[in-house]
Amino acid sequence: MAGPDYDTQIKTLRATMRTIEQVLDITAMRTEIADLADQVAAPDLWDDQANATRVTGRLSAIQGEVDRFESLTDRIEDLQIMLELSAEEGDESALAEAEIELNRIKKSVEGLEVRTLLNGEYDAREALVSIRAGAGGVDAADFAETLMRMYVRWAEQHNYPVEVYETSYAEEAGLKSATFAIHAPYAYGTLSVEAGTHRLVRISPFDNQGRRQTSFAAVEVVPVLEQTDEIDVPDEEIRTDVYRSGGPGGQSVNTTDSAVRLTHIPTGTVVSCQNEKSQLQNKASAMVVLKAKLLALKKAEEKAHLDGLRGDVQASWGDQMRNYVLNPYQVVKDLRTGYEVGNPTSVFDGDLDGFLEAGIRWRRGTDRAEAEAN
Repeated sequence: MAGPDYDTQIKTLRATMRTIEQVLDITAMRTEIADLADQVAAPDLWDDQANATRVTGRLSAIQGEVDRFESLTDRIEDLQIMLELSAEEGDESALAEAEIELNRIKKSVEGLEVRTLLNGEYDAREALVSIRAGAGGVDAADFAETLMRMYVRWAEQHNYPVEVYETSYAEEAGLKSATFAIHAPYAYGTLSVEAGTHRLVRISPFDNQGRRQTSFAAVEVVPVLEQTDEIDVPDEEIRTDVYRSGGPGGQSVNTTDSAVRLTHIPTGTVVSCQNEKSQLQNKASAMVVLKAKLLALKKAEEKAHLDGLRGDVQASWGDQMRNYVLNPYQVVKDLRTGYEVGNPTSVFDGDLDGFLEAGIRWRRGTDRAEAEAN
């Protein structure tokens, strides 16, 4: 048998997994998976492409969550056997491998345990992410595009579907702004800690003198609306503008003015959508984004936190939440949690889980401190 220390650690892991199972309600997830699988099997599923995309995307995301939980459970059971066999046979090399696996499992369980901290009103929702270039000219636009790629890569690594609503390209390079949805359970609760100003320091590839440039981009994260949400937007409060979609370098994507920009006059909130083929479809998608942002703003105002769910920021000096430094040294550091990584390339390639977990724990601690103070 494995030593008592190993036994205790495995018992602790199993207990933590039981808590995770209850909090995430894995049983309910399995029930929903069965229901969604029936919908996917329906012969008329793709008669409504928007609904089909939603159903298949959610099935993939929830199945991924359950698979992750079940895989960890199986690894803990396999670890128990590895430890017992290595101890019985006195195999030091096998015991060393088991210890390495034990540490890997601990890290994975800790990551999954963070999900149990997502108990806010909208944390279980899917997420709408908006990115806009801030101060820094063409470098800021290039940085905004890099951040979008970073979040899309993160979603791809977790098999989360991404739906792009709008990409507004800058004249020379990069993006002025972009809006996209990540369709996954708890995507909002997970990514909401990304809201704020991101700061990049590097030798600018757009400066022919090779000078170091500081640039900024703002990230906003809001929860996707559901049918139960009450948000009424009178037609007279919305100004609708149509324009021709454009790609990098000003190239035309559509031959008609199908892109739509909606402005909510009372708040000044502006959203755009250009990815659909028809103006009607783009307007419907833009309305989804607009209502989500207005709901987030409404809830933030109700709590007297103007930077609450909406995470409204100026994308400039003084309010940055994360630094990406590529020169004179290389590090990505979160200014709220102190979490940092010395490999910016891996971060830009979507390796964000460490930052997200640290951010969620930080937010939970901040909320707890505020509650105790009140």
